[in-house]
Amino acid sequence: MQSLSLEKIVISVGLGRARTSPQFEDKILPDIAKELQDITGQKASVRKAKKSIAGFKVREGDVVGLAVTLRGKRMRDFLTKLTGVVLPRMRDFRGLDLKNIDSSGNLTIGIREHVIFPEINQDTSRVAFGLEITLVSNAGKKEKGAEFYESLGIPFKK
Repeated sequence: MQSLSLEKIVISVGLGRARTSPQFEDKILPDIAKELQDITGQKASVRKAKKSIAGFKVREGDVVGLAVTLRGKRMRDFLTKLTGVVLPRMRDFRGLDLKNIDSSGNLTIGIREHVIFPEINQDTSRVAFGLEITLVSNAGKKEKGAEFYESLGIPFKK
């Protein structure tokens, strides 16, 4: 008898090759954190590597990403902005694929360029990065999740 609801939205940025750039800690990381904060309205938490992986040239404790978890009013405001402004601004956008919903009913959206958000000025932005947005619901199944996200107004491919 539990009603479906959106529990949280997690926005994450992987730093990838940007970590190897000179002055990463001084210039690139603060710029990415500031722009992610502008997009979400909340300070991002730094994610560090749990294990060293030689193939990826990652040491334990290296900064590998940034993440923000939105709940409550900020989550609802971000979802409104995402469906009404950001997704229509994506290049060649025809709707999200139903394959983006996992078996637990969570929807993951990958965005290649962060400049499609209205808070970011493309002319003054010094770094380019992509981000991943995960909408976590209590749907439990893929089919229930798809119906729930459609009722929220998220556009899917026909």
